[in-house]
Amino acid sequence: MKRTLALGGIAAGLLASAVVAAPAHADEIPAVNLANTNFAAKQVAAFWYGQNKANLINATPYNVETTIPTKHVSTGGASADSKAGVVGSSGDQKASTATLKNVNLPKTTGKVFFIGGDNKPHWCSATAVQSQYKNLVATAGHCVYDTATNKATLDKWVFIPGYYQGKTPWGIYVGKTAYTHYDYDVYEDGDRDYAFVTVYNGVLPTSVSTDKVKNWVDNRTFETKAEAEKARKDLELKTTGWAGDIVAVPDRWHLAQKGEESVKGYVSWDDFCRLTGWAKENTEALVRGESTDVKLGRRAGFTITRVSKQEYGDGGFSSDGKSFYYTKDNGYYKAQFWVLFDVDYKLRGHLVDIALKDVGTLGANVGGQGLAYNQKIGTGIFVFGYPSGSHPDGNYQFTGKTLKWSYGKTFKAAAPSMKAEELVGIKSSFTGEGSIGSSWLYRYSSTKRLGYLNGVTIAVSDTDGNKRIDTSVSPYFDGETLAVYQYAAKFASGKIV
Repeated sequence: MKRTLALGGIAAGLLASAVVAAPAHADEIPAVNLANTNFAAKQVAAFWYGQNKANLINATPYNVETTIPTKHVSTGGASADSKAGVVGSSGDQKASTATLKNVNLPKTTGKVFFIGGDNKPHWCSATAVQSQYKNLVATAGHCVYDTATNKATLDKWVFIPGYYQGKTPWGIYVGKTAYTHYDYDVYEDGDRDYAFVTVYNGVLPTSVSTDKVKNWVDNRTFETKAEAEKARKDLELKTTGWAGDIVAVPDRWHLAQKGEESVKGYVSWDDFCRLTGWAKENTEALVRGESTDVKLGRRAGFTITRVSKQEYGDGGFSSDGKSFYYTKDNGYYKAQFWVLFDVDYKLRGHLVDIALKDVGTLGANVGGQGLAYNQKIGTGIFVFGYPSGSHPDGNYQFTGKTLKWSYGKTFKAAAPSMKAEELVGIKSSFTGEGSIGSSWLYRYSSTKRLGYLNGVTIAVSDTDGNKRIDTSVSPYFDGETLAVYQYAAKFASGKIV
């Protein structure tokens, strides 16, 4: 993503809004590949299915730009840029006749998983949206684009509708291409903090097998980390998955040279003499005194420790040869022998071989919400997501494990810290961690479980200062949002298996 200097305060938000007010044309809608080959997509799916879905289960809510100061706006703010309209869902419907006490949750909502800037697995909320190829997902822009490290997009991005504690009832849908508004890509304009992502057909595993990395790795070490990283890359390119790490190991046959990475290790007297060239019979050097560390040059030495008479025993070398006991000035001591080993590198982990089966398009399995734009402020909206994390007062109301809903009417809002002056807000106790990306559905039918997407949660706020989250905010969906959606909806994704 391109970046500009982030200015603070309301003035900065107003300036950003003034500078980036140009409409979104098709040639200005950024498109970024997430997994641009079938094999790359299979590797992403294998990453999440491997190790008994450990990466899915251990993922934590994405906590970037979540709880922020927001304010109600009585004048100015969000406004329609043309007539209000809707794009049909997978089952167009009239307004819901269900009561608020009995709301059936949508099948379209789920979690997007990815690797964050901290190289750890995280998730946000998201929803499936109707499109020609039944392959479109909507979420917050910063649940796709890496605003933390300024890398283009978040890594290993997948959508899982109906996710629950490791279960993937309709499969995993690997992200193919992400589309956002030009103003968000270039300026990180919070008023355009949304993204539409095309996804490949879903996949489920038919079998998962892991084989320990044996001969090829165990019998080879790498002198530098760069060589080990290249070897790991070679493995990743040849297999559907790799689970493991590059680990530093001491080369117990060679001392580190000047400028090389080293690790301190204790050795037997025989090995010490072999490595350093010290004369084995020269033990007088071991009884120099009570210094805690006696150095012999830069790469070897003795650690001297005072011991009890009981540990001293009969003195001399220990049975493993790694300690020498002696007396001096009526005290009992032992000398231990250390050297600075050269550091080599190994790959430790498992190759993951996962057989996947195609389960069809996202829309064919869970349907797709329509899109509503230029709707009047004060419209009733259902919000669906996976809130988690604590309120500012420390209370944990939500776990993030199950899909939740809230309902309210929209109002104008602003969040200058996100360069967002034209947001809409809704009263909701959803806490920010996990609820980012939650779908705002207009005219939601509890019977059909479908409505029209009219926003996505990009942040939450405690507006009255009582240390309890009370408001969720979203970009106002207008004609420019429609343009981004329509452009993304034109592209097919295809299968990965």
